Amino acid sequence: MKLLGVPERSLNVLVVGSGGREHALVHAISTSSYVSTLYAAPGNVGMDALCTCVPSVAADDVDAIVSLARKHNISLVVIGPEVPLVLGLVDRLQEQEILAFGPTMEAAVLEGSKVFTKAFLERHHIPTAWYKPFADPSAAKAFIREKGVPIVVKADGLAAGKGVMLAKTLAEADDAVDRILVEGEFGSAGAQVVVEEFLVGEEVSFFALLDGETALPLVSAQDHKAAYDGDTGPNTGGMGAYSPAPVCDLALREQIMNRVVLPTMRGMKEEQREFRGILYCGMMVNPETKEAKVLEFNVRFGDPECQVLCKRMNTDMLELLYRTAKGTLGRDGFKLEWDPLSAVIVVLATKGYPGKYDKGSTIRNLDAANSIDGVTVYHAGTAKNEGGDYVSAGGRVLGVTATGTSIGDAQRVAYEGVDVIDWSEGFCRRDIGWRAIARETERVSSKVTKE
Repeated sequence: MKLLGVPERSLNVLVVGSGGREHALVHAISTSSYVSTLYAAPGNVGMDALCTCVPSVAADDVDAIVSLARKHNISLVVIGPEVPLVLGLVDRLQEQEILAFGPTMEAAVLEGSKVFTKAFLERHHIPTAWYKPFADPSAAKAFIREKGVPIVVKADGLAAGKGVMLAKTLAEADDAVDRILVEGEFGSAGAQVVVEEFLVGEEVSFFALLDGETALPLVSAQDHKAAYDGDTGPNTGGMGAYSPAPVCDLALREQIMNRVVLPTMRGMKEEQREFRGILYCGMMVNPETKEAKVLEFNVRFGDPECQVLCKRMNTDMLELLYRTAKGTLGRDGFKLEWDPLSAVIVVLATKGYPGKYDKGSTIRNLDAANSIDGVTVYHAGTAKNEGGDYVSAGGRVLGVTATGTSIGDAQRVAYEGVDVIDWSEGFCRRDIGWRAIARETERVSSKVTKE
């Protein structure tokens, strides 16, 4: 088998990042027919058996990553997090004629600036919430009073997933504006805010691979942002996800492709910002009209959605990423293949997250969890102590991922894995996948009633 003249076991690959998303990508790429040597920078201790980790090179150290890629004659750099993309890592690699999966700095602005993205959506008639940008806090507060609450206040730039504030009262909205524009909580990322409409409905994470000419949709997924059961508590980077998301049926998929993804790909090319990589469309679906509007764009795989997508993908991951970077997704009848099983990931986080938390607590029985049929435990924030035990080293620490014949079945297996793990300082949500499971239960009840 050959990929556009690339022989088997010939590509040296570098994955940039250290989280659960990158562990999933490393895991998938390690099984590829085309990979020769595999590196991760900085990587994490969960990846050690799959690749060579280079912990001394940070994901946002553009110079060091370029040097590492040159040193090891890297064929493809796969960039996981958003920060190096926004900093222009792809541009720097291109200057050295090193192929990279991910958008250039000019294209990564879709995630790097909410002000740019909202204006882009408006220019290209792509459905989204009404909005207005502000640098002056008094003007922002006046606009909020004109529109009323609930309302959404967002920091313009990258804020590690913490720059979006949902305000139910005027006091909460004023506080959000002050935190961003007056107190400078997010530094330069908060030089401007976007004040926008509070959309009601169900969120869906929609992913499509774009190579500038071809857009290839992936299967659907749904994230759980709130920290606690019942979608309560503060927003996090994601406490779990599942795939497929029943809300994203064929009609919705076609709607998002035709009204969002394809116009975005064409619009970016028209504006001399050709997009190559993965476009993550955070969508809100109105339960009555079934219309989907863009909440946000990300320019990389979601975390933890990437983990469930990797669990279900039967296509060679390296071939997929390589074709995207080369601009050949639409050639020679290439198609994606997916496992029909459902997948669920439950994130184990350190108590206190997303606020203050301690590091260094011991985690046991990970091998036992991994040995359960259908379970894969992805590392996101772990380390090893002097005795060789796994310990916590971050907020979101592990992603227990499982497959099953339904979301309910996958959820059951995932929590079986969670319950095997011995970690007194960890916590998780116990209701990951609840929307899909409610739909599954409703379908079964409806079928029984008809019979």
